[in-house]
Amino acid sequence: MVAQPKEKHQLKEKAKKESVLVLYNDDVNTFDHVIDCLIAICDHSPEQAEQCAYLVHYKGQCTVKKGSFEALKPMKTALLEQHLSVVIK
Repeated sequence: MVAQPKEKHQLKEKAKKESVLVLYNDDVNTFDHVIDCLIAICDHSPEQAEQCAYLVHYKGQCTVKKGSFEALKPMKTALLEQHLSVVIK
C-alpha cells in the first residue's frame, strides 16, 4: 500500500508535463490558410484540420495539439510566423 501514493504522485507529475497548443479565432486568416497550416505544421489530417478550423471559428478557440512544452514550442513558433494566434498552456 505504500506504493499507491507514489503512483498518484507520478501521475500528477506526468499530467503537469503535458501541455496543450491552443489556436484562437481572428478576423484575418481564411479557413484555407488555417487548414493548410495545421496540416503542414501540426501534422493534422485534412479532416482534422478542417474540424479544428470550424471549432475555432464558432467557439473562439480549439486545442490543436497536446504534448510536452518542448515538442509544442516549435509548432507555436511556426504558427505564429503564419500570423495565427496560438498559445501553449
